[in-house]
Amino acid sequence: MAMKIRLARGGSKKRPHYSIVASDSRMPRDGRFLEKLGTYNPLLAKDDENRIKMDMDRVKHWLSQGAQPTDRIARMLENAGVLAKKTRNNPKSAVPGKQMAERAAKKAARAAAPAEE
Repeated sequence: MAMKIRLARGGSKKRPHYSIVASDSRMPRDGRFLEKLGTYNPLLAKDDENRIKMDMDRVKHWLSQGAQPTDRIARMLENAGVLAKKTRNNPKSAVPGKQMAERAAKKAARAAAPAEE
């Protein structure tokens, strides 16, 4: 059985509240899970201690059993010091899109034209 530690969404429209759960990866996002490991409330301030609550002993237990954390949970565990930090690289994030590159070229041409006169 492929295990995941992931977020299960709750709350009403535009008011999300997540449960951190250990579940079979084949189950639906908000469906059946084996154990609730904590909560995550994105509406609270980032420095609020109630924003992320996790039972670290149980999280470590599931990780030792082979459960794979999702990307967001992995980041939370890295911040908590449970997992080692991964180096992430997105080289295309800093490259402007086609239209922005065209605008920058036009702007540079306009800036260079008055300097030549």
